[in-house]
Amino acid sequence: MNDVNERNNDRGTMPLHRLGVSDFSRAVLLSILTLAPVIPHTAGANGRDEGQSKQAQVGKASWYGPGFHGRRTASGEVFNANRLTAAHPRLPLGTRARVTNLQNGRVVEVKINDRGPHGGGRIIDLSRAAARQLAMGGTARVSIVALGPDFNGE
Repeated sequence: MNDVNERNNDRGTMPLHRLGVSDFSRAVLLSILTLAPVIPHTAGANGRDEGQSKQAQVGKASWYGPGFHGRRTASGEVFNANRLTAAHPRLPLGTRARVTNLQNGRVVEVKINDRGPHGGGRIIDLSRAAARQLAMGGTARVSIVALGPDFNGE
């Protein structure tokens, strides 16, 4: 162990166990300042990247079949095919999202209350009501923009 300490002293470094509180604080501060350029400039007071809500995700959408009506969703709500809701794999539950059908330009705002879709290369599963507003058949190419949390509790 002495060999390691002697080599550290030769390089002008100090072993970790000999660092004082102020040295440790400086090391932490230096680490934070080093990482500062990779923290998004759009991060809000809550630490989340608020600029992310402006970025669109594009892909294939589908809609829930009637067999899910009345079942519990990942958020704990009971799924109602007649409400404007959707399942998304990553957006926080309770997030409002604007979904645009890229084939016809129709738009709907939904609340993310479930997880999915599971497979098939799809990026979102919509309720029947949301799919109807988008005038989509089985699937459609869509754009999704997260708008933020649902403050209405709807």
